[in-house]
Amino acid sequence: MTSQPTFNRPKLRVFLTFSIVLCSLVASTLASALLGQYSISVGDIFKSTFAPLGILDYPKDALAFSTLWNIRFPRIVLGLLVGAALAVAGAVMQAVFSNPLAEPGIIGVSSGASVGAALAFVFVPHALAGFAVPLSAFASGLIAALVVYTLSRSQGKADVIVLVLTGIAVTAVCTALASIATYIAPTTARDHIVFWQMGSLNGTTWPQVFTVLVVVIVGISWAFTLAQKLDTLSLGERAAGHVGVNVQGLRVTAIILATLLTAAAVAYAGVIAFVGLIVPHVMRLALGPLNKILLPGAMFAGALLVTLSDLAARTLIPFADLPIGIFTALVGGPTFFILLRTRLRMGR
Repeated sequence: MTSQPTFNRPKLRVFLTFSIVLCSLVASTLASALLGQYSISVGDIFKSTFAPLGILDYPKDALAFSTLWNIRFPRIVLGLLVGAALAVAGAVMQAVFSNPLAEPGIIGVSSGASVGAALAFVFVPHALAGFAVPLSAFASGLIAALVVYTLSRSQGKADVIVLVLTGIAVTAVCTALASIATYIAPTTARDHIVFWQMGSLNGTTWPQVFTVLVVVIVGISWAFTLAQKLDTLSLGERAAGHVGVNVQGLRVTAIILATLLTAAAVAYAGVIAFVGLIVPHVMRLALGPLNKILLPGAMFAGALLVTLSDLAARTLIPFADLPIGIFTALVGGPTFFILLRTRLRMGR
């Protein structure tokens, strides 16, 4: 029987935070469907959404229906999945390492995925019916995380500090390999590599959405089952071990989980920075450290950040589709600095 740490957090604050995030998420999702190079009315959006279910009539504007279902809806859904996956992966990593600055990139997933994607863009961009790039990114991300964990093990276990330092080293090597692939790539492939490394949802299709959906549902459900043990781990490794928690087993499980979620997210969307770092950190300040509350909060907030970033990426400049990573970095960088200065003023 495991004991639970108790956290005092006003319920009103939790309720208001979830209300604001969820309302903002609904509004941003609706705005993403409305806005773009082709303007679509709210009525056409609702008709297009429910007409296939037989609830409403199809919109008179056939182009609006086609635009929504072939371009905007899959892009919106993938953005929600990617944001949720990255934020939950970041929350799990921060909990298991007891460090608010931890994020999925420290175990080499993102940099490893960059290598696989870059090599696929250079050598087999059209293989496997166009799935070569995401599959290579997913596989290489998993391999990089496995290499980090294997190299950091000593006497049957992996120390946290050694794991982080090994992750930095592997990330440096992966970055160099991706740079080499970018250098030798043809001009067209080089442009694709650079754009992929900055993150984008452009060209999303329903098969891609369904592929990511399966992994994200499994991964987030798995994360929720670990919430209680992660809370116990916050008491310290020795205390958690005394109440029956297998700390090393939990750490390995959490790393595998974060790796799967991150690899699935970057496989199609590319590398999107700061979501896994900033979102869980901000939500922890708002909701407290209890993971059964923090994880769903981070999930919705991550989806919100990516949705807003994607909306800005495709509407800020007419007839241009900017990388999402630009906007997540513009939000994440200053937010990170403000949080850092706040903690310094608090003497932490």
